Amino acid sequence: MGKDSKPKDAKGKGKAASSGGDDAGGKGGKGKGGKSADGLGTCTYVKARHVLCEKQGKINEAYKKLQDGWLDNGDKVPPAEFAKVAQEFSECPSGKKGGDLGWFPRGKMAGPFQEVAFNTPVGAVSAPFKSTHGYHFILCEGRKN
Repeated sequence: MGKDSKPKDAKGKGKAASSGGDDAGGKGGKGKGGKSADGLGTCTYVKARHVLCEKQGKINEAYKKLQDGWLDNGDKVPPAEFAKVAQEFSECPSGKKGGDLGWFPRGKMAGPFQEVAFNTPVGAVSAPFKSTHGYHFILCEGRKN
């Protein structure tokens, strides 16, 4: 009955679900229907690098360096280039390792950091955001279940 009402329509692009949601297809299904094509928000682990700064001005300066060199051209930032910026600007101990946080599971990182990490596409850099620890931006390097 409810199962036969267009389950294949929910498989479309993740962004389309918000515009024409007749059946709760975007949020209701935990299985195939709720999984977007790019895997955003559905994986269990994410591999990421980040830059952390206490002051918003410093994080903006670091982000601008990536924008000027890569993001404004529509290019993806290579992890080695992101690592250089992390080593130069990050105030987190991981900055010495190029901001590398390795693989971490859902639930390990605090609120906004986890949300951004698990919703940034692989190879993309998030916009700067604020958490309880300061200001960050993240490079998502991978995701897995």
